[in-house]
Amino acid sequence: MKVTASPYLTEHKPLFRRLLQMLLEEYPYASLLASDIREKSWSASRRLTSISGSGQFSARGFVVRVFDGAHWSEHSFSRISQDLLPELFAQIKETAALSPLPAGVAENAYAAPVEEETVFRGSTDCEVLPEDLGDDEIIARLTALRDRGLARSGQLLDCTVRANWNRTSKLFLSPKKDLEQNIMWTVARVSAAAGRGQEIKTSHEAISHLGGLELLDKLGERVARVAGTTVELLDSEPLVPGEYECICTPDTTGMIVHEAFGHGVEMDMFVKDRAQARRFIGQYVASPLVTMHDGAAAAPETGSYFFDDEGTMARDTVVIEKGVLKTGISDYQSAMLLGTQPTGNGRRESHRRKAYARMTNTFFEGGTDRVEDMIASVKDGLLLAEPASGMEDPKNWGIQCMVNYAREIKDGKLTGRIFSPIVLTGYVPDLLKSITMMSPDVEMYGAGFCGKGYKEWLKVSEGGPYIKARIRLG
Repeated sequence: MKVTASPYLTEHKPLFRRLLQMLLEEYPYASLLASDIREKSWSASRRLTSISGSGQFSARGFVVRVFDGAHWSEHSFSRISQDLLPELFAQIKETAALSPLPAGVAENAYAAPVEEETVFRGSTDCEVLPEDLGDDEIIARLTALRDRGLARSGQLLDCTVRANWNRTSKLFLSPKKDLEQNIMWTVARVSAAAGRGQEIKTSHEAISHLGGLELLDKLGERVARVAGTTVELLDSEPLVPGEYECICTPDTTGMIVHEAFGHGVEMDMFVKDRAQARRFIGQYVASPLVTMHDGAAAAPETGSYFFDDEGTMARDTVVIEKGVLKTGISDYQSAMLLGTQPTGNGRRESHRRKAYARMTNTFFEGGTDRVEDMIASVKDGLLLAEPASGMEDPKNWGIQCMVNYAREIKDGKLTGRIFSPIVLTGYVPDLLKSITMMSPDVEMYGAGFCGKGYKEWLKVSEGGPYIKARIRLG
């Protein structure tokens, strides 16, 4: 079945239209974004079961953008009614009035937007809604999975199973656009902790999809795997720092993709001259095996939508093609300043925040090599698994990521020896140019969030195939 529209947005759409018409009588261009976002989460651990009916992104609100012929301004609000329209109109005009700029700050003049007539209605698919199961049934399933994990070993201190559900409905209205989208995603996570003496080790795994709580049916094997890995990590050793021949699991590849060439190709960073990538368009920055995509329409995952928060339709952007950096990803303002076309990556953390150029679904295409052949080709190296966190320096192309563990490979075979934790560092082009093998199948992971610096958090997905590369580890 299709995700249904927000009753609130449907009911208030005539008011949105009326406000837009009032603004168009005053300004040559205006647009309105209306959002209604609902979230719910459930969790079961040894010590606690919990249900939360709200989350970080649960909100209902609106953003008006107006253009006076040379400048843009925005005004956000969270209430609308027929009686409030005159007051809202006055507030928007007041916001749009230019304040004197500080000394030494130049004023930018912008061109009027060029739009095509577009009417669009889109909804993703789902099978099981939270109300179909009910809170008691959901908690019962998570508790059973938790118990199954704890039963794996007496060394397990805890096993936690979580599910998060989100339904996002948005309308975008402008002189030539009437857009509506209804998106649903669900994420489920399993984590475990094991102890021996004073030592504690953890492991985790997550799955995600565009859809509902039918995802819970896929958690069983992950619980067993996480519990087993957690206990195994009690025997892990510290790794001797150095450069290693590595095979990366698809989730580790995804972290590298996101951190290596994610923020660095967000084109608002080009405008601010904070990204090295701007100087390398048209040049080799990776192995010829590497083709990288980003886009809300590039893959069906938690970074997907039909149009962005500026009314630009989603697309699939090829960022790197056979090793050559082709383009970045942009919001509308960055595209205007750079003289390029927006790529549908203008995203807001909420109606209270500015739209920035942001990643969506970011991944490497697959190759032609079998995983077993990749492992067999390694004389002395490591299999990197379970990414934990990462960060990059777009201006200098540095990368630093945490991986929970690495498995030793000797003479083409896994030895059973395991190292933890692992720090992955290096210069991005050196790492990507060292890729010599890639498996065919691409796996996507959409459990994480991405911040712009230390804030502006959004849902994204990332992924790729198994890859073989030389990587500096510590």
